[in-house]
Amino acid sequence: METLTIKTPADVLSFIGHTLGFWPIESLVCITLRDNRVGATLRVDLPKPGAELSYARTVAGYLAHDADAGSVLFAVYTSAPQVPGRARPHAATIAALTGALAEHGMTIRDGLLVGDDTVSEYDGDPAHCLSLPLSATQSSQINAEFVYRGSTIEATDRVVLPPSTKESRNADAVDRRVQAIQNLNILDALKQARDLWNGMLESNSYPDDEQTVSLIAELQCPAIRDHLMAEIPGIDEPLDRILLAQTRGKPQWSRVEWAQQLLVHAYTLSSTRHSAPILTAIAFINWWEGHGSKAHQFLQLALEADPGYHLAKLSDQMIGSGMVAGWNMDKATAYRGRGLEA
Repeated sequence: METLTIKTPADVLSFIGHTLGFWPIESLVCITLRDNRVGATLRVDLPKPGAELSYARTVAGYLAHDADAGSVLFAVYTSAPQVPGRARPHAATIAALTGALAEHGMTIRDGLLVGDDTVSEYDGDPAHCLSLPLSATQSSQINAEFVYRGSTIEATDRVVLPPSTKESRNADAVDRRVQAIQNLNILDALKQARDLWNGMLESNSYPDDEQTVSLIAELQCPAIRDHLMAEIPGIDEPLDRILLAQTRGKPQWSRVEWAQQLLVHAYTLSSTRHSAPILTAIAFINWWEGHGSKAHQFLQLALEADPGYHLAKLSDQMIGSGMVAGWNMDKATAYRGRGLEA
């Protein structure tokens, strides 16, 4: 693939947008640099006042996992006003980040301040520095190249699910299947579920409605659910290490992507009372891939469907604490589809 050359602020913003897949809002985005080559891209929500130091240490810790990186390019996306003669928005955050990166032997190469309509150099004086309209990103060379390759930038990272059948005839069929599963020996039930799920993962077409109903029912059983989720990456290691993305082996990312499509398909055929396990499994996939904010949204949808769903509650606490999937801490195992979020 042809090497892309980033030359202008518009190129940087286009690169960020296409790498993440959406336009950041109230965010800090950092790109690690290895000599003059781009490394990892990280997006995080901007911190609350008073939390800048711990926030900066966490961000620097994530960036330091790119062992080859020596410097960082950042962009602050905010609607906060820029007042001439006063510090730039979130100056305390950038000051703390500068010190935290220095502890890891890294420096800040450059920074951008991205407002609602313009972009400018972060360190420039608001009264004198040049601001460019954000519309310039649409005509940037980088944007044109990404669009040519089929990439798009969504306005936000908000999750949009296809319509579900909600309270359909499938609900009773799922309940009957759950009862049948509970009447089986757990080992037999688990084998049946794993055989069905692996057959779906190895297929190149969607399952029929009867198979999908069986999958929905099997996901209602926590012991079976956890094993089915652990089957997704295609790694033969302990279940807990797989679910927490702390394996030695690399996930089969194409298999993971297909699993999400299968689960979304199952969601469209599920009732509200059966959808929480499906949405939670989709959340794990997004977390594994480095899409922390989307994982949170899927978990919130799971809790809307079932406010007492234990795995969704625990997982949301884990992701909300800033924990990043271990696979994304190593470029050899990280998902390459998009940038990393925390």
